[in-house]
Amino acid sequence: MAKLTQLIDNEVFRAYATYATIVLLKMMLMSLVTVYFRITRKAFVNPEDTASFGKGESAKKYLRTDPDVERVRRGHLNDLENIVPFLGIGLLYALSGPELYTALLHFRIFAGARIAHSFAYLIPLPQPGRGLSWAAGYAVTISMAYKVLKTVLYL
Repeated sequence: MAKLTQLIDNEVFRAYATYATIVLLKMMLMSLVTVYFRITRKAFVNPEDTASFGKGESAKKYLRTDPDVERVRRGHLNDLENIVPFLGIGLLYALSGPELYTALLHFRIFAGARIAHSFAYLIPLPQPGRGLSWAAGYAVTISMAYKVLKTVLYL
């Protein structure tokens, strides 16, 4: 079994840790963007969140959905649906012994695609921009999964 110090010395694992951290921070940033849109659009889902805007009936008008808030939430949900699989598959991929250049290519394309996807959602950019950025990240995850299965297949 590999010791933790061996993992830290492994360049591919360090590259994975770097890009995993980048996409996780980007995903966390989407939470803050959601909060920003909720506050600036005064669109809340919980009654206690409206307390600073009044009490009783006057606060109820802020319990609503807003198209901009929902757009940001959909972008955040898409991050959850794509970054979480990347974290698991990317870790297995990093531990499967790929070449550093190939691993960096996978990790960089994924991170760039997820960042582009968020911009495409938030601006919003016309299709197929968002779709292509999603597809690029998804293809990278599938490519890494294929490499892992090809390397360590025990079926």
